[in-house]
Amino acid sequence: MEEVSNKQILLKNYVNGFPKESDMELRISTIKLKVQEDSNTVLLKNLYLSCDPYMRPRMKKTEGSYTDSFTPGSPIVGFGVAKVVDSAHPKFKKDDLVWGITGWEEYSIIKAPESLFKIHNTDVPLSYYTGILGMPGITAYGGFYELCSPKKGETVYVSAASGAVGQLVGQFAKLVGCYVVGSAGSKEKVELLKNKFGFDEAFNYKEEQDLSAALKRYFPDGIDIYFENVGGKMLDAVLLNMRLHGRIAVCGFISQYNLEQSEGVHNLFCLISKRLRMQGFLAVDYFPLYQKFVEMVTPHIKEGKVKYVEDITEGIESAPGALVGLFSGRNVGKQLVLVSRE
Repeated sequence: MEEVSNKQILLKNYVNGFPKESDMELRISTIKLKVQEDSNTVLLKNLYLSCDPYMRPRMKKTEGSYTDSFTPGSPIVGFGVAKVVDSAHPKFKKDDLVWGITGWEEYSIIKAPESLFKIHNTDVPLSYYTGILGMPGITAYGGFYELCSPKKGETVYVSAASGAVGQLVGQFAKLVGCYVVGSAGSKEKVELLKNKFGFDEAFNYKEEQDLSAALKRYFPDGIDIYFENVGGKMLDAVLLNMRLHGRIAVCGFISQYNLEQSEGVHNLFCLISKRLRMQGFLAVDYFPLYQKFVEMVTPHIKEGKVKYVEDITEGIESAPGALVGLFSGRNVGKQLVLVSRE
């Protein structure tokens, strides 16, 4: 039975404040390239690992969250793309390509492979299954189409708009025929939104002294749909600028993840006065619609109507830096790590 070395990225201890690369460490262990026959497990060789904002709350001890905290001293886990090395599960066979939850390591044993999605279409880059055809893609699809029910001519605002999810929401909104504005944290990202992704307008939120005034400038008649990725002061400003019967899809609060004390939101009365609907959701809520989503988005990708920008770092050793960089906006587009080209 062949045994190989297995580089792993471990969480050293629970994290307070902004995460640092030193909160994680590289360990080299060994692993046998064979699973027990009656175990129902799958052995994966990881090809790509996804860096996602939701991973930050998992780096601290939390109770009652929708997902468990990482375990200090154990490999970090997250979404990835992998090849099946060996399988004792009837659904998977050697050399199958899959995406789903895996470990931050070169090889992973998956004890509940039912959560893996088999990859059938390899006409697009495999890395897309960490993004546009993976968790961020179904997040954008479910939150925008299913939760917000957009209509042609409506106004849409997307925060963190150049990120893995935001860039897709904006393009989906344009496919519907909406007017779309996005915000991001650099001039480069603003230009990307307008010139690459086709947003009608975009602005750098770091250059705005008054976020509410900025939104009023781009939405003089108000916002019908807000796709929420950041929380805090941005959400407060948006509430003041929503139109009657507007919808807010709450995807994430990246501005709050590293704070010891979360910022309060002061304009919630607008939910009443404007009869707004604000709803949080998780990607897994829409996993049952994955095939419907793929059938919708794949032709648009192949026709060039939906574009996707990735920020890829190479080598599992680079994973801690890539993850930490998310929280200072260092990445441009979807952040992922190339572990192996095989």
